[in-house]
Amino acid sequence: MRRYSAFAIAREAFRYHEGWGRAWAAPEPKKSYDVIIVGAGGHGLATAYYLGKNFGITNVAIIEKGWLGGGNTGRNTTIIRSNYLQDPSAAIYEKARSLYETMSQDLNYNVMFSPRGVIMLAQTHHEVRGYQRTAHANALQGVMTEFIGPERVKELVPIIHLDGPRYPVLGGLWQARGGTARHDAVAWGYARACSDMGMDILQKCEVTGVVTEGGAVTGVETTKGKIGCKKLGMVVAGHCSHLADMAGFRLPVESVALQALVSEPIKPCMDVVVMANTVHGYMSQSDKGEMVIGGGTDGFNNYTQRGSFHHIEETVRALVETFPMISRLKMLRQWGGIVDVTGDRSPILSKTPVEGVFVNCGWGTGGFKAIPGSGWGFAELMAKGYSPLTAEFGLDRFREGRFIDESVAAGVAH
Repeated sequence: MRRYSAFAIAREAFRYHEGWGRAWAAPEPKKSYDVIIVGAGGHGLATAYYLGKNFGITNVAIIEKGWLGGGNTGRNTTIIRSNYLQDPSAAIYEKARSLYETMSQDLNYNVMFSPRGVIMLAQTHHEVRGYQRTAHANALQGVMTEFIGPERVKELVPIIHLDGPRYPVLGGLWQARGGTARHDAVAWGYARACSDMGMDILQKCEVTGVVTEGGAVTGVETTKGKIGCKKLGMVVAGHCSHLADMAGFRLPVESVALQALVSEPIKPCMDVVVMANTVHGYMSQSDKGEMVIGGGTDGFNNYTQRGSFHHIEETVRALVETFPMISRLKMLRQWGGIVDVTGDRSPILSKTPVEGVFVNCGWGTGGFKAIPGSGWGFAELMAKGYSPLTAEFGLDRFREGRFIDESVAAGVAH
């Protein structure tokens, strides 16, 4: 793999940029692998990367039915934070946030991590108490957050309107080291590193069946033929229930669409991320000047990746109360992603009833922020059979009633 550097850019400039080569290989599948990861999104690629980096397992295939990073990894709003209430959640999200800080150096690929800070607005007295509680929990967990008053919110976000007609801003939960990163770059950086370790990334290769023998996995059927494996990781977000059905077990998840949109580019006016859960909306400004806007999930189960006028109207109407200036903006584009939601709004990283099959799903609307932490913990689980980061997120918690309730900290869409 060519190492990216200022010197390499200068050298290739004199060669008319003809010497870069492919960022990752496009091989034909082998007959078998030690590990197959289904899903070449951020979580799947991160799992493969940490299998190789941390455990030396490189005979790995990452299988993707579409194109690399074309699912939820390419259809999110790039928010990164770790201010969750429950200890297991805070641990895995803070691990992810800390890995994001050094990811560009680790992968030798600029993922454009921007620790601009994240504010979760408190617009009711109930939210004030809830976020103050979360701030105290974060202090015990070693996660740096603080509850701030409306004056400090206005200082951080000058365009905000504090005295809304329905929901005035009473304060907010502020995480200064939260922020954003470039979603495509995260997938591309991991893919490049995985390919350099000798792993095979198989795009346009759909899994059509899971092959088992004696209650253990032996391979998968794909549109490119049967591929054998000793271990199988299912990392396919909204389609996880379909893949689980192929393996003969069910998952306690629902799949729904999550929509977002961006405005036309404007001059810089907002350099933090703001989430307003009471009015169901959140917003940040991209490097190109677009206002990135999103809200809650659709109110019914579906697998669509299209947007809808109803959702735009509902989300923008809510945000206009808090940010009146956006009423004058034009929408540039919109999109939808398919998210998988559990009853306690926490993910599943677990062994399954089929020996050798592991599942990573249920991230709901907060998957992007967790990518490196998820990959780190899931790789350890697959390699060693146990990981302290994933121990509380097993499937058995639903049978035993050990829920990790993040319905408040998960917020509107994250």
